[in-house]
Amino acid sequence: MPIIVNLDVVMAKRKISLNELSERVGLTLSNLSILKTGKAKAIRFNTLEAICKALDCQPGDLLEYVIDSDGTAKQ
Repeated sequence: MPIIVNLDVVMAKRKISLNELSERVGLTLSNLSILKTGKAKAIRFNTLEAICKALDCQPGDLLEYVIDSDGTAKQ
């Protein structure tokens, strides 16, 4: 998948646990874990907004589009 979720990196920089983020955002640990491990297929804008607010970051801090050197999206 060419979109990488860097939630774990941002959480580490902010020194916040998954439990604390779950409480702040109002999402289950299970759903946050799916997002954190990159297994999510989609994210709602209101969820992304809540995470950005809780972590004081921008969507671009959490999501990264990665392409290979030949210009194709990494799988």
